[in-house]
Amino acid sequence: MIQLAYIRENKEDVIARLAVKNIDARESIGAIIGMDADKRKYQTELETLLAEQNTLARQIGELFKSGKKAEAEDLRNRSTAIKEMTKGLEDKQADLEKKVQDLLLQLPNLPSPLVPSGKTAEDNEVVFLDESAMPDLPATALPHWELCTRYDIIDFELGNKIAGAGFPVYKGKGARLQRALINFFLDHAGRAGYNEVQPPILINEDSGFGTGQLPDKEGQMYHVGIDNLYLIPTAEVPVTNIFRDTIVKAEDLPIRCTAYTPCFRREAGSYGAHVRGLNRLHQFDKVEIVQVAHPDQSYTILEEMRQYVAGLLKMLELPFRTLRLCGGDMSFASALTYDIEVWSAAQQRWLEVSSVSNFETFQANRLKLRYREGNGKPQLAHTLNGSALALPRIVAALLENNQQEDGIRIPPALIPYTGFDKIT
Repeated sequence: MIQLAYIRENKEDVIARLAVKNIDARESIGAIIGMDADKRKYQTELETLLAEQNTLARQIGELFKSGKKAEAEDLRNRSTAIKEMTKGLEDKQADLEKKVQDLLLQLPNLPSPLVPSGKTAEDNEVVFLDESAMPDLPATALPHWELCTRYDIIDFELGNKIAGAGFPVYKGKGARLQRALINFFLDHAGRAGYNEVQPPILINEDSGFGTGQLPDKEGQMYHVGIDNLYLIPTAEVPVTNIFRDTIVKAEDLPIRCTAYTPCFRREAGSYGAHVRGLNRLHQFDKVEIVQVAHPDQSYTILEEMRQYVAGLLKMLELPFRTLRLCGGDMSFASALTYDIEVWSAAQQRWLEVSSVSNFETFQANRLKLRYREGNGKPQLAHTLNGSALALPRIVAALLENNQQEDGIRIPPALIPYTGFDKIT
């Protein structure tokens, strides 16, 4: 959530930066500032009345002691009237507070000045391209969903029978490949200084609110109505909420966490060839990295996280490119996002496998996540997260790019984890 004080002091900057996300916020910002001014005016009036009431209380006591009951009663009537006025002012303040909060919750995060303008994914900016491992496949190369059937490693129809479309069943070496990738990503995250945690995969409303999934993405999450809980769309949500309502020491920053979880997304309305096979699922596995950072360090850390993800893809010998997302393609909570995509040789298209984002203070403001330097006043921290990595499209690219006449080759870096060097 954007800080109200920043909006109050930087109205035109806020409007201009939200326009980069294709949001016309002038009316909303004007309403927020106007209601905030009224609320503060009522607070001044309230403080004046409360001061008068305190004075009256002393005077009434003195008059009663001196036997001037009639005068004391007059002042008591005035005190009663003040109580009614203060109650009215408090009610007006509470009403304005709710209206301001409702408007603030509808505003996405301010994009960083580094974010390019644009409305769709076509306007994203390619900032890095690695073609060193670009495969040269024959025209007869198969897409991964056909390879999965040929080698009986992932069964989409069986998953459809058990749960529905988007819930595949991994079998044999397909299941072992999945487990190998999870362990590979977790081990490398640990070596990079990330502390592994195993969080719940169900969250409450407060957790969804804290990281910006609620009230923005209800339709994308699976909801357990009887308990009012949500299946997580990413481990970012429970891991970041570990630090909700906390004040950390500045010297402990940055705090690095990693977690493997299954993830669940309804992906309502998704259909067509671009979502076939592993390209888009309702349930998928992902290893996430999360950092809580000092504001002065967060953009340096964002670049480190981007390079870390790139290093994983190089070890897996997957060609990839890095995009800086334009304003129109960014998430609600992000200030700056890099999408990292791998090349799918059989499909002849790029597949997103990671988003690495800096949320600046947007999540921390909702989470009340702060840091303190020495004995100073607590300040909002910055939060960052990234996929390192999301498995379905990694698996798709590994299968497609490494297919050979006699099977599917496993990259050398992964063999110690799979226990086999080829799927045959």
